[in-house]
Amino acid sequence: MKRPLAEDPKYHSPLVTRLVNTVMHWGQKSTAQRIVYGAFEEIVQKLPGASPMEVLQRAVDNAKPRIETKARRVGGATYQVPLEVPVDRQLGLAVRWIVDFADARKGQPMQQALAAEIMEAYQGQGNAVRKRDEVHKMAQANKAFAHFRW
Repeated sequence: MKRPLAEDPKYHSPLVTRLVNTVMHWGQKSTAQRIVYGAFEEIVQKLPGASPMEVLQRAVDNAKPRIETKARRVGGATYQVPLEVPVDRQLGLAVRWIVDFADARKGQPMQQALAAEIMEAYQGQGNAVRKRDEVHKMAQANKAFAHFRW
């Protein structure tokens, strides 16, 4: 049984807690919270009238993979077998991709990069959504091996 995530102090959302925990390095939670809340402020400035929680929720929904491939060894050969992704893993992958691609943006502070990455995913574009499409394409290409699922 998985332990439920605590709600974050400002937005009272487990999704924001998950985002903060993914951004966090070396246990520096207050720094991670400052980055995430700063990114939310930038989102509010760039999209006036939009709630940062709704923007984040839709960005994560747009980046969630529905199906992925897993390597299975069958008789000495390794096949990429397409499998449906459990809901918890969908959320984890989407948040991780958004944070990783924000981190990979060089030459700008993390909070600006995170805000930009969230807004791009919100609009259905950007690196996290492209990654999801690649994962889906890979699963589609290996549909022939679906019978190795177990």
